[in-house]
Amino acid sequence: MGILEKISEIEKEIARTQKNKATEYHLGLLKAKLAKYRAQLLEPSKSASSKGEGFDVMKSGDARVALIGFPSVGKSTFLSLMTSTASEAASYEFTTLTCIPGVIEYKGANIQLLDLPGIIEGAAQGKGRGRQVIAVARTADVVIMMLDATKGEVQRSLLEKELESVGIRLNKHKPNIYFKPKKGGGISFNSTVTLTQCSEKLVQLILHEYKIFNAEVLFREDCSPDEFIDVIVGNRVYMPCLYVYNKIDQISMEEVDRLARKPNSVVISCGMKLNLDYLLEMLWEYLALTCIYTKKRGQRNPMAVWCCDCG
Repeated sequence: MGILEKISEIEKEIARTQKNKATEYHLGLLKAKLAKYRAQLLEPSKSASSKGEGFDVMKSGDARVALIGFPSVGKSTFLSLMTSTASEAASYEFTTLTCIPGVIEYKGANIQLLDLPGIIEGAAQGKGRGRQVIAVARTADVVIMMLDATKGEVQRSLLEKELESVGIRLNKHKPNIYFKPKKGGGISFNSTVTLTQCSEKLVQLILHEYKIFNAEVLFREDCSPDEFIDVIVGNRVYMPCLYVYNKIDQISMEEVDRLARKPNSVVISCGMKLNLDYLLEMLWEYLALTCIYTKKRGQRNPMAVWCCDCG
C-alpha cells in the first residue's frame, strides 16, 4: 500500500471514529501516524532531482505576500490593479502557470506580492503543481486567500485543508509547549495549566509512535494532540491570513454583509474596483511592519529600514 492510500485509510478511520474518552488515545495515535505519512509525502523524491521547472522568485522588498486561491478567482486581476505588473487575466481556468511577482508601494514600504498558479483539490499530493505553489507560500509573511464570493465557503474549507495538511497554520500561534529529546532518563511530563485535551498517557503514546522514548515535555497552555504533534515535527509555519472574497457584485447585499462580518475577512470586487483601499489597510495591519531608522558613522541622513513582525 502506497503513502497516499495509507493517508486516505487513516483519514477515513478518523472520520468514522466517535470522539470520546474511550477513543482519545486511539485518535491520538492515528493523528500521529497521519502527520508522519504526510511528512514523508512532502519529502523531495531522490529520483526527481532538478527536472521540471520551479517558479520560486527571489525575495525582495520589505515583506512578502502570497496570493493563494483556486483557478479563475481574480488573483491576476488583483495583482494588476495593486501593482504595476501586468498578469494575464481571463475567464478560463489556469491562466497563470507560473509565479508572477509584483510590488506594492505603500507608506514608504515595498511589499512583494506573488500571484501563484491556482490551487486545485489534492495540491498537497502534488496535483496541479500544488507542491511548488505551497512551497512558495511557506516563504511568505502573510497569505491572501482569494475566494470567489459566489462559492467562497466551499473554496475556503478546501484550501484550509490543503494548507493544513502541509504544515501551514493560518491565524494560529505556535503552541506554548517545551519539548526537548534526551539521551536517557525516560519521558518527563509536566504542565503549568489544567489539561483538558491531552494527558500524560496520550503524550507518551504519541512520542512512542515517533520512536521517542526519552524527552522533556512541559505544557504551558491547554493544547490538543494535533498541536503537540506540530511541536514534535517542528517544521510548521504559522502565518496570518486574510480571506478576501472577490466578485461581491455578483451576490446579494445580505450575503456581502455576512461575509464581511467573518473574522479575518475582507470583501472586494476587482471588476468594479470596490473596497481595494480597505484591503490594503488591512494587509498593512497584518504585516505589522516597523520602521527603524539606521545611520552609519559619517552619514548625514538616516536610512529607513522596515522590519516585519507579523509572525
